[in-house]
Amino acid sequence: MNLLDLLLEPLQYDFMVRALAATVVAAVVCALLSCWLVLVGWSLMGDAVSHAVLPGVVIAYILGAPFALGALAFGLLAVALIGVLRDTSRVKEDAAIGIVFTTLFALGLALISVTPSQTDLNHIIFGNILGVSDGDLIQIGALAAVALVVLLVKRRDLTLYAFDPTHAFAIGLSPRLLGAILLGVLALTAVVALQVVGVILVVAMLIIPGATAHLLTDRFGRMLVIAPILSAACSVIGIYLSYWLDAASGALVILVQGVVFTLVYLFSPRHGVVGRRMARARAA
Repeated sequence: MNLLDLLLEPLQYDFMVRALAATVVAAVVCALLSCWLVLVGWSLMGDAVSHAVLPGVVIAYILGAPFALGALAFGLLAVALIGVLRDTSRVKEDAAIGIVFTTLFALGLALISVTPSQTDLNHIIFGNILGVSDGDLIQIGALAAVALVVLLVKRRDLTLYAFDPTHAFAIGLSPRLLGAILLGVLALTAVVALQVVGVILVVAMLIIPGATAHLLTDRFGRMLVIAPILSAACSVIGIYLSYWLDAASGALVILVQGVVFTLVYLFSPRHGVVGRRMARARAA
């Protein structure tokens, strides 16, 4: 079997085509958002929102409502609760994030354990990308499109907010509003990625691409190009590996992203560990 056969064989199955399409869409929107999350320092916030959506998904299942609706509602609820707890008590933001997301995640696990279901709800936690239906694919595409439009329309304001919120305020922008927009897009994007890799691994798709691109370039505009390209490529490779190795698709997508990050961390020309040492050696 030659290389072309290896590439084309999985595409004979509709579920693989849907899996590839859904994963690439989710990877691109997550990668774009991750560039801002990395700069703002909201990695933990991404973790919080991605875990906090779990009870919303389970409640939506119980009520017969779309999963995305419940997930989005609880993602926004988590953001609001974190803000209230931070602003109305002595609890600092990192502690507020930890309290809210662990409590909501525990609520989701409790609901799963007591909800009679003929459907295996564990796919919410671990992902089930190979089970994506045509309806799911349309939903993922629609939510991703909304997130992408917001990010692209507000990219200049969000970039200024990420680098210098004080200057953003001085020129008439509202840092609080921009932060709220970013958090809203975060909740929306978490819902998109949820159906691909599950609750637990969503945070990886929201952080690794931006962190990897940040090690490859000092220009934010280039980050916005590098991150989605790398993320989409890792997603395709991960899905193909899952087909040939008969392993968990979501886990392999994240594993490939982690391997790429490790290689960039070590060998990036300017910011890689090996690259810096070689530069110092030449200077000496």
